[in-house]
Amino acid sequence: QVQLVESGGGLVQPGGSLRLSCAASGFTLGNYAIGWFRQAPGKQREGVSCISISHGSTYTRDSVKGRFTISRDNAKNMGYLQMNSLKPEDTAVYYCAAGSQNPYCDYYTMDYWGKGTPVTVSS
Repeated sequence: QVQLVESGGGLVQPGGSLRLSCAASGFTLGNYAIGWFRQAPGKQREGVSCISISHGSTYTRDSVKGRFTISRDNAKNMGYLQMNSLKPEDTAVYYCAAGSQNPYCDYYTMDYWGKGTPVTVSS
């Protein structure tokens, strides 16, 4: 069964850090681009950061550049999102997705989705 499972979310104070993990099963994640998306209450889902199949290209939205870093470990069939210097506006449910076609960070073209992990940044 094809599955993506996110973990690592939780409650963190402003300025803190979290590392989100995305574990794939039932397929080879190395054959797919990995995308992290988020959805805050009352807002549309938006792309946060993505990494291409070849590792040669990444996308990171401007609001998290310098704070978030996407990575992957194909041998472990996993993807990661390191989140540093977290801000209250980063509060959202974060979703991992996998896609096999370009554009590699497009909500509408991703093939598989996890169910999300909540991140709350609050003091």
